[in-house]
Amino acid sequence: MRWVVLLRGVNVNGVTIKSAPLSAALGRAGFTGVRSVLASGNVTLVAPAQDRETVKGQVEEALRDAFGYDAWVVVLTPDRLAEIAAGYPFVRHDDVDHPYCVFASDQGQLAELVASHTANEQESVALAGDVAYWRCPQGSSTDTPFAKLAAARRWKPVVTTRNLRTVDKLVAVSSDGRS
Repeated sequence: MRWVVLLRGVNVNGVTIKSAPLSAALGRAGFTGVRSVLASGNVTLVAPAQDRETVKGQVEEALRDAFGYDAWVVVLTPDRLAEIAAGYPFVRHDDVDHPYCVFASDQGQLAELVASHTANEQESVALAGDVAYWRCPQGSSTDTPFAKLAAARRWKPVVTTRNLRTVDKLVAVSSDGRS
């Protein structure tokens, strides 16, 4: 079964993992068809396991063993990722704002994060089950109120964010196996 894996905190904060060693480590762990997408902690792969939690555990263990860091990943089916991309509720692309999808280790944590956010005129945030949609002004993805909240010590280990263009690219790669 094909899966999309989003690695948290890769190529930031001193955790640098190049695409080739990442693919090799996952291959040694028994995954096939491993593709690193956009060199920023995005992988598509085929796993013998048919359930998300097993794949998640196997990928995290492979990353810990190969790279020596406390790995945390989000695992999605290509169909679910396509639904997330299609469900983006705000303007997708313009010259003013950037669109993002925010993922967390479970829906409860994500709901708590979004509930902790105070609405403001600078950005838009909407919870949709296992994803939060976020839209903020270009160049401010680290300094808006929601960005600062999501980066806080409490949320930083369990939240990962992807630009909607990256999500669209992952959907394309995972649906046809090519980039």
